[in-house]
Amino acid sequence: MTPEERAARSAAAMWSTDVAAQALEMVLIKVAPGQATMTMRVRPEHLNGHGICHGGYIFTLADTAFAYACNSHNKLVVAQENSITYLSPGRPDEVLTATAQEVHLAGRSGVYDVTVTGADGRKVALFRGLSRQISGTHFTEDMMEDET
Repeated sequence: MTPEERAARSAAAMWSTDVAAQALEMVLIKVAPGQATMTMRVRPEHLNGHGICHGGYIFTLADTAFAYACNSHNKLVVAQENSITYLSPGRPDEVLTATAQEVHLAGRSGVYDVTVTGADGRKVALFRGLSRQISGTHFTEDMMEDET
């Protein structure tokens, strides 16, 4: 199995039970080893008292892209620590894009950077996620190899 196939199968396994991302109508645009791109439209219920996207929803989008990137190696991985810096507001009805990239992976720990951009390409937020591998996999690769 290629690393790209492993990433796609891991993402499919995660997506099948990712109720949060599905409820927010996120779309997984791309997944590759150590990478993921997700989008989310800013809906009326995402707006705060200033009429812009609530930071919690921007964080959730970035965190979800981070999750798919760090789980792309068919290892169960969770967040250990995350931080975000907001640079510009998410606008009503705008599609936000979160692009996650693995920066460093050693043993059970990883570092990932996520850039959230607006529809016009401006940077909305910068997110850094630290990951920690736990026991388990998304699927059994031996079984998957037998099916092909």
